[in-house]
Amino acid sequence: MPVPYRTSFNGKLDRLSSLIDRLRVHVSNALVDEDGPAPTESLPANLCVYRSSTDDLRLAFSPVRNGRARHFPDMMQKDGETLLVGARIGISGIGGQLVNALPDCLSVCLTSDPNLQAVVAPLVEEATEPRCGGQAVFHRLCEVVVIRLLRHAIEEGNVETGLLNGLSHPRIAAALVAIHEAPGESWTLEKLAETAGMSRTQFAVTFKELVGSTPMGYLSGWRLEIARAELQSGRQVKSVASMCGFASAAAFSRAFSRRFGHPPKQKRQTAA
Repeated sequence: MPVPYRTSFNGKLDRLSSLIDRLRVHVSNALVDEDGPAPTESLPANLCVYRSSTDDLRLAFSPVRNGRARHFPDMMQKDGETLLVGARIGISGIGGQLVNALPDCLSVCLTSDPNLQAVVAPLVEEATEPRCGGQAVFHRLCEVVVIRLLRHAIEEGNVETGLLNGLSHPRIAAALVAIHEAPGESWTLEKLAETAGMSRTQFAVTFKELVGSTPMGYLSGWRLEIARAELQSGRQVKSVASMCGFASAAAFSRAFSRRFGHPPKQKRQTAA
């Protein structure tokens, strides 16, 4: 039975929703106005909006990996720019897959992407003209901006390897979305290649070049990341094993222990 892929409003393959459903964007304020940074957070901002001397806006994001970002506002700022907005953004859940696919610093001149500018503009407004409910609005807008920034990265194809690079390829994206949407499916290399509309060899080689791992290796990692999140929510080990496509709870336990260094039962007990 074919996997029911999600489509976007224009009927095309939706490459992000199955990932976005499983990530969590955490926002800590580091608002900035023209008088300088507001000392509301000890952690430096890693999502910043700058205004140039010609009033053009630029968005810069340095993802947090292993507890820290590679670039901070003073490192991302260019000569002649003013820092308008800053926020500390963390991504958790299976969003780590997306974070690892991003470059150390993603910078976008917003005049080149009017759609992205349209969602950044109200973020600047909330930061520079605070009103009632501003904190809540600011947090939600940051989530939208991060998601739109991920979309921009896919459409521009400006990452050399990793998940976003694979999603930017129309055929490999079809296989990735199939994995994301139906992790419990009994996938084989042949089935995934057929989903991508490619020969088995061409698919395996192209997938490895773009994503940086083999198709079956990526599938295994995705299943185990979902399993860890489901166990953390308190779901039963046997149920998680079935949901993630493992033949038995014992096979699941062995794979989970190899990946994370402890059995799934321990993860569930910790969550409980």
